[in-house]
Amino acid sequence: MQFNLHKTIEILERTPIVLKTLLSGIADEWTLSNEGAETWSAYDVIGHLIHGEKTDWIPRMEIILSNNPDKHFTPYDRFAQFNESKGKTMQQLVDEFAVLRIQNIETLCQANITNADLEKTGIHPAFGVINLSQLLATWTVHDLNHIAQIARVMAKQYKDATGPWVAYLKILQ
Repeated sequence: MQFNLHKTIEILERTPIVLKTLLSGIADEWTLSNEGAETWSAYDVIGHLIHGEKTDWIPRMEIILSNNPDKHFTPYDRFAQFNESKGKTMQQLVDEFAVLRIQNIETLCQANITNADLEKTGIHPAFGVINLSQLLATWTVHDLNHIAQIARVMAKQYKDATGPWVAYLKILQ
């Protein structure tokens, strides 16, 4: 599928609803468990998504669309959530994510992005030159990737409990 801004927005606007539905009001064992050392729990993932809403997608879009000749992106701290989420409940995190995402979708829509804008570029610290359509497509897939990650981490909490069915459940392998 070719990049399509409307289809991107369809996913981006649904992510908070999916996460809020999945994670609100459930036991901490579901949201705080991870897959072992140096892996993330659902709680960690939501914190990561919040940090991205604040410092990644829209700020980088704005760099690309700006008239500033310097198109270098600020490096993204993939682990900022470990400090920024301290003391917050899962409910606070999913609520914060939802508010930030609504604001960011509004900003995205108000940018009135054209096909020519989608080809404008910025400079990623690791990948070099990228264009706006790549950034926005990555934002979309990033959401889907983390939804799948959360589902996988949660499913693995019942890996032993599934008994022999583990052989048929790809999410557990």
